Amino acid sequence: MTTPPNNPPRRVRHEPEVPEAPVALSSVSEALSGILGEVYADFDIEIGAKVDEVTLTVKPKDVPAVCKLAKEDPRLLCNYLRSLSVVDYVEKLEVSYHLLSLTKRHKFVVKTDVSPDEPYVPSVYPVWRGADWFEREGHDLFGVIFEGHPNLTPLLLYEGFEGHPGLKSFPFHDYEEW
Repeated sequence: MTTPPNNPPRRVRHEPEVPEAPVALSSVSEALSGILGEVYADFDIEIGAKVDEVTLTVKPKDVPAVCKLAKEDPRLLCNYLRSLSVVDYVEKLEVSYHLLSLTKRHKFVVKTDVSPDEPYVPSVYPVWRGADWFEREGHDLFGVIFEGHPNLTPLLLYEGFEGHPGLKSFPFHDYEEW
């Protein structure tokens, strides 16, 4: 009978190559791209597309005005904030607002980038009350400070938790993926 070695060799983790899905916008989304260009002509924006959604990249300071216009402009009427997400790209944090018009049946994403050292974005809570928990979650997990939010108390973590576990820099005690 052989005994297993005390210290088995560590496996090297190889990052898989993930193919990027092609852009496949519907005719509604194609038309929406043109409308966004008209509605936001006075803003410093970048219009693009990812998979099946139109994306609108804006400066952090413009987020509340862009979102308010998305909700109130009769060409857009985005009365529903589907989701608010934060992604850590190490050199930047990307905050994404996934919007939907229940009456017009179109959707798009408003994105903004912030520095991990100064992760400040104005709150959209005054535009959509549903942003409350989304912003609290983004604050808990990634440390994004949503300026003007009425209550950024912890939502997922306990009071006094140190750090932000959504960040790639958060230590996970030598955790290994298999």
